Amino acid sequence: MGDRSVEVSEEVYELLSAIAKRKEKNVDEIILECIAKEIDPSTRIEVYMKLHEKYLRDAEELYGKGDLAQAGEKYWGAITTLLNAIGEKRGWSHYSHRDYAEIIERLSEEVKEPLGRFFASIERLHANYYHNFLTKVNFEAHREDALKLVQKLRRLTGC
Repeated sequence: MGDRSVEVSEEVYELLSAIAKRKEKNVDEIILECIAKEIDPSTRIEVYMKLHEKYLRDAEELYGKGDLAQAGEKYWGAITTLLNAIGEKRGWSHYSHRDYAEIIERLSEEVKEPLGRFFASIERLHANYYHNFLTKVNFEAHREDALKLVQKLRRLTGC
């Protein structure tokens, strides 16, 4: 899935950005939510998985450049799009931060493993995007947890 641009007016983009910020998502995810009812579930899952791959690539690239705040937000996107795919596949709500936390709790019970501690690390990376407080050593520890969670969630997607 290559990067393609769609031109929208500044006013529309500002609205999308405001909604995305309020929902702690990015603009791509907000647009996907808006069009989701128009596409079948298997296509939605496929799109979530492609977004996951894109965000993870972007996160690694930004991390390599030393842009930790932006990289952390991309790791957040990589995790939440996996949670969206899992939620979509299982018929679970996956539209809010609370939904993500509930999915993690349900999955933890299912696999008998405390995934919440890994999710807490990705939440920390997400918060760092807004406040830029993490040192490199702590960022790297949370990044390692994020990558572990990616692997665990990928196995659970069945994709």
